[in-house]
Amino acid sequence: MFSNLVGEERKFRNLINGQWCNSKSQKFIEIRSPINEEVVGRVPAMTKEEVDEVIKVAVNAKEKWRETPINERAKILYRAADILQERIVDLSDILIREVAKDRKSAESEINRTADFIRFTADTSKSIYGESIQSDSFPGFDKKKLSVVVREPMGVVLAISPFNYPINLSASKIAPALVAGNTVVLKPATKGSLSGLYLAKIFQEAGIPDGVLNTVTGRGSEIGDYIVTHPSIDFINFTGSSEIGMRISKITNMVPLLMELGGKDAAIVLEDADLDLAARNIVEGAYSYSGQRCTAVKRVLVEENIADKLVEKIKVLVENLKVGNPEEEGVSIVPLIDENAANFVWELIEDARNKGAHLILGAKREKNIIYPTLFDYVTTDMRLAWEEPFGPVLPIIRVKDKDEAIRIANESQYGLQSSVFTNNLDNAFYVADKLEVGSVQINNKTERGPDHFPFLGVKSSGIGVQGIKYSIEAMTRRKGIVINLKK
Repeated sequence: MFSNLVGEERKFRNLINGQWCNSKSQKFIEIRSPINEEVVGRVPAMTKEEVDEVIKVAVNAKEKWRETPINERAKILYRAADILQERIVDLSDILIREVAKDRKSAESEINRTADFIRFTADTSKSIYGESIQSDSFPGFDKKKLSVVVREPMGVVLAISPFNYPINLSASKIAPALVAGNTVVLKPATKGSLSGLYLAKIFQEAGIPDGVLNTVTGRGSEIGDYIVTHPSIDFINFTGSSEIGMRISKITNMVPLLMELGGKDAAIVLEDADLDLAARNIVEGAYSYSGQRCTAVKRVLVEENIADKLVEKIKVLVENLKVGNPEEEGVSIVPLIDENAANFVWELIEDARNKGAHLILGAKREKNIIYPTLFDYVTTDMRLAWEEPFGPVLPIIRVKDKDEAIRIANESQYGLQSSVFTNNLDNAFYVADKLEVGSVQINNKTERGPDHFPFLGVKSSGIGVQGIKYSIEAMTRRKGIVINLKK
């Protein structure tokens, strides 16, 4: 059913102006499965000249798409959501092979994405402008009326990551399209196959030629070029803080919406329900091997309950299943590649060498890191501060909630935190002082529901996502002033 995406030897094509096109350079990038290094596909390594052609197509299509009524745009999104769920088996297979998602997580990502697209279509119909009267401003007696309307930004560059290649592509594409923008999708290299399949679904749903186009290629060759292209009007990026900060430095007057890294802390106070805390911490830290920006990446626990909490966490971690994501019940899967595993292993070795107490794990088979738990981690260890993007969790013991807040806030990141307590005053005290985009009370750090605001501060992001907020971000206000006769 997706045969026009793929040519000989599993060579995929890009969607350009409604056609699935081979690379003119005839250069391809092999996509190897994290599970067994099998080549699951080859995507074009596009050149700068090809990038120019794709962006020109998006520019040429934007005026006609802008004039398309919102209800017509929404109908396409509804159809895309339906097709997405119809293809859930095929897309799950791709996610398993390409990024080593277990089937349950893959199906969850697809269903959630369909819900996201439908809710985006619903929300678009209630995004309105406003009218402002001049005489509400002190000392201004001229009769004026400002009609404030929303207009699309133009060409949106959507850059998605490997870990949620369907969901985090759609969360950029759907709000951009329904707001009247054309889109150039640049998926992560590992994640490209999933991104191209998603583009095909939007095409089948009826997206006009040129409104959604795709670009694949090495970031080292076209990354800087595409983000600094003069015809790009908006950049929506999810990825590492390092790359996000580079994009923010080299772009020139282009609005940015970015979801970057995190070092999300779970703060556990002495009056917390420790069973609830342990269950949420383990789910938050180890699912999909911790390869999530919102994963729990450190625990800050008050000393007098630390022993009890560590023991409860240990029991749960011991029961985690490690292996091939195609097996039932596996939550610890291979990391996306060996480089990722090497980095996680560096953090593990640093913690061990500096005296952290290893409770479980610190075992490796190629790019599988077994679930690892450290106690007595101190602030001179890299694991206290760096984002592992892997299944390793440090326990940091603190004297009280103020020390926990201080350590949490000393991070360069500010995505999310969670606080576990049965005292509402303590919960709001901690939440008020944490320098993050969101605080979860008595729950693991996580994204969603998708109509909630989702944002990071410091090195964790720019702007606010969430369905309504993403649509608003990818539109601009225009004031039309009517001068009324007295």
